[in-house]
Amino acid sequence: MHGGTTSMVSAGEMHLPGLDYNNFTPELMTSLALLAKATTGRIRWSGAKVHAGTLLMVPGMTEEEFDKVSNASTILTKFLFYPLAPANKEEAQRYVRWCYEHGLRVKVHTGGVIALGLERCLRLRDAVLAAALYRGVYLGGPIPMPDEDLDAMIDNTEFALEICSSGNYRSAIRAVERLIKAGRLDRLTLGADTPGGTGVLARGMLRNIISLSSVCGLSAGEVIAVATGNTAKAHGLDTGILKPGIPADLVTPGRIDSSAGTTLTEAIEYGDLPGVTAVMIDGELAVEGRSEQTPPPQERASVEYAYGCPFCG
Repeated sequence: MHGGTTSMVSAGEMHLPGLDYNNFTPELMTSLALLAKATTGRIRWSGAKVHAGTLLMVPGMTEEEFDKVSNASTILTKFLFYPLAPANKEEAQRYVRWCYEHGLRVKVHTGGVIALGLERCLRLRDAVLAAALYRGVYLGGPIPMPDEDLDAMIDNTEFALEICSSGNYRSAIRAVERLIKAGRLDRLTLGADTPGGTGVLARGMLRNIISLSSVCGLSAGEVIAVATGNTAKAHGLDTGILKPGIPADLVTPGRIDSSAGTTLTEAIEYGDLPGVTAVMIDGELAVEGRSEQTPPPQERASVEYAYGCPFCG
């Protein structure tokens, strides 16, 4: 939250002591999702909202598992350890259909040690498109899919694409530049994937914003819209934009002294980390005066609450 993040979405709960990665059963993965939703998902971490309980799908699941997590108000499922081989195609497509029927959105992890590459993702394409739900592809971890597969994924699918700050920066730049060329920034979303197997990266979303703006040529406004509105829309969240009737989740950053930019937007486009001075979540002031995670901005925001007259509105 002190790094400017007001909502967090779980990519799947699996980093637990003693967890046997060679023995994932439907019962175990469902229980982990339900436990996370009932514990982590009940509280606010540093004030930020947490959408926990993401179900990691494995072979052998029945519709009952999807019904349970849906009833617990989970919003996401994910193909991570699932073996997307030809023999499993029908089952995987059945999972996607169940997700749609139970109001769950689907993510697919690509590249890396858990190599769900282009061919395997395309096996799900027809089922995902037919279900007309979030088509989420997480573009690798530290080891992404090969360049030719990455290009084909962008050119031949309509999936929403997530780039995370703990991934391969060269591949991230390649993907963003290709989306810009195609005029499809509406497909781009950002994530931090932290904490995770690659460690903890503080201020991950701010780092994404300044990296893509300073390196890929996106304006500060464009990349902020990708990080907030695009990402929230892809996950079905009622936040990420400024609009009457939605939660008042607001971050007030500013330019830091000695930054090359003379304004906040210029600083972001130059690649300088902004300073967060105020954070409001659901209309409640959560950070005021100075963030604990960023340097102090040149000017600090002041917050005033205005209340209408009880008689005249």
